[in-house]
This record gives sequence, C-alpha cells and structure tokens, in this order.
Amino acid sequence: MGRLLTQMTVIITGLLIGGLGLCGIVRSEPNTNVKNVLCNSGVYAKADPFAISLAYILSELQSVAPTRQGYDYRNISPYPNAFAYGHAACNQNLTSSDCSTCLGAAKTTMFGACESRIGARSVLYDCTIRYEQYPFDD
Repeated sequence: MGRLLTQMTVIITGLLIGGLGLCGIVRSEPNTNVKNVLCNSGVYAKADPFAISLAYILSELQSVAPTRQGYDYRNISPYPNAFAYGHAACNQNLTSSDCSTCLGAAKTTMFGACESRIGARSVLYDCTIRYEQYPFDD
C-alpha cells in the first residue's frame, strides 16, 4: 500500500507540474473582430471644443480601463464648455495589456466608421468603447 501511495503521489505531482508548465506556454490574444459599430448622426467640426473633450476622454478610457478591476471604466471630460462622456470595458479574462490592445482596435474601428460624430460605439468580441455628448447608461 505504501509503494502504491508513493507512485500515485509521484504521478499526481508530475501532472501538476506539467500542467503548470503549459500555463506559461499558452498565450492568447484579444478577439478584435467587430460585432457592431453605431454612429450618432450629429457631427462636430475639428475646431469645436468637443474635439478636445473627446480626445481627452478616449485617451483616459484606453489608459485607465485596463488598470481597473473588472476592466470597466466610465468618465466625463473636465472641460465644461463641451463635455464628452465615455465608457470602456473589456472581457475580464484578458490581461491588462490585451485589454489595452483591444480598446485601441475598438477606437480605430469606431473612428473608421464614425469620423467627426458627436457620439459613437464600437463593440468587439472582447471589448467595447463608447462616447457621447450626454450622460448614458449601457
């Protein structure tokens, strides 16, 4: 019985070590395939104060959301003459770096479809980013 127990311990230990070793090898990337892009019909001009608020809020969303627990972040720009409201979220199974990568892809996709719009949303499989001129709940 003692020998059988020792052999089983060796086998289980080997399986655990082997399994842990695979964890270091496996690497995944965020799924940045597009599910949906929505654009507000209103537009803003490049010189519009909203452009400054929008640049601020999108930069904030992309840099802060990946650092938050749950990868979910909402904020408003600090410029009162043209507020921009924003929300970003990532799949919680991603790494912080992959969340940032995904949000960058979502932002690029959003601007490719919704250039100069006062509101837009880009939904990818592993993340989403949205901005508007007004407060909103997702």
